[in-house]
Amino acid sequence: MAEEGKRGGPLSGVRVVDLTTVVMGPSSTQILGDLGADIIKVEQPEGDSTRGIGPARNHGMGPLFLQNNRNKRSVMLNLKTEEGMEALHELLRTADVFVTNIRPQAIERLGLDYAGVSAVNPGIIYAAAVAYGRGGPEAGRPVYDDIMQASAGISDLFAKVDGKPRQAPVNICDRITGLYLTISITSALFHRALTGEGQEIEVPMLETMAQFVLGDHMAGSVFVPPLGPLGYMRLLSRHRGPYPTKDGHICIVVYTDAQWRAFTDLIGDPGLIDRDERFANQTVRTANAELCGEYIARYTPSRTTEEWLAFCRSIDIPAASVTKLEDLFEHPHLKAVNMFDTMEHPTEGTIRTVRFPVNFSRTPAAITRPAPRLGEHTDEVLSELRARSAAE
Repeated sequence: MAEEGKRGGPLSGVRVVDLTTVVMGPSSTQILGDLGADIIKVEQPEGDSTRGIGPARNHGMGPLFLQNNRNKRSVMLNLKTEEGMEALHELLRTADVFVTNIRPQAIERLGLDYAGVSAVNPGIIYAAAVAYGRGGPEAGRPVYDDIMQASAGISDLFAKVDGKPRQAPVNICDRITGLYLTISITSALFHRALTGEGQEIEVPMLETMAQFVLGDHMAGSVFVPPLGPLGYMRLLSRHRGPYPTKDGHICIVVYTDAQWRAFTDLIGDPGLIDRDERFANQTVRTANAELCGEYIARYTPSRTTEEWLAFCRSIDIPAASVTKLEDLFEHPHLKAVNMFDTMEHPTEGTIRTVRFPVNFSRTPAAITRPAPRLGEHTDEVLSELRARSAAE
């Protein structure tokens, strides 16, 4: 752990051996690295598969890899060889955490299950991100984000809105499960700091995403027997927005009784929630979410987006224009809080970075190194191991 009085990220002094690929695992260890942990990314000779997702200036250094693997050192080891496994075992002896998202069958064949790793380092925190938890019929099957969106009900949420199952255009399952992986690792580090005990953690995607989805959509099925169907109707409404304006679109959330009174007063329809029982309170408005959305959409084309923003701010109703993806870099708030920066990569030139979004008053997160070239730090890390061994 960090030396007393040492300033750095809150995880400064923690060493993580990272045997993860693609998005779920690397996004988690990237967060740990931003928070100050020393991340040793162990790659097979072929490298992480996301290295090849372009566009890129050089082979193996695509943008998805660059974003998910900053603040890491890359060590290339062939784990099919005795030499490679010996080097990995030496690394594990120095580690606080071992993270993997390799399928359980393959990890067992390598002797890198919890029994094998804890035999090398009894105090280690062993974190395995898997598709499906052990004990279920799907355990051990392969998965990608698209598959999990279908399995966890996310694709069906789109079908409930407009009749056709679709995929969210972001790796939502990978990144949310990656967050749970990070939370679990930091919680286990806290437990070890109190007790000295390492432990095994299993973070399964399906179970994680089922909990995530049902957190919003359990609805009447919370009760036994159910008091109504699954689904939070406001979120499933086809008229949830964004709404058309005279010159674009706007997202408006008129939610509380006070907001509905203020909104309807200013658009010239005062007293709506008193005279129409379908708008009377939050319970019935949720049940009539389609009607409420249609009501708002009836008025939004009469003003420009900026006029609506000013109008909503004047009565303290949350509203926002629709930011195009390419305009995020110029978003006034994100620019004001210095969300974006550039850094020089030794082989890729100038690259844009998106900082860690959380602010710490004493132990700030930081981007201290760009994503590594394949095996860039192999000699450096192995030399450190030899020096440590000699000192012992």
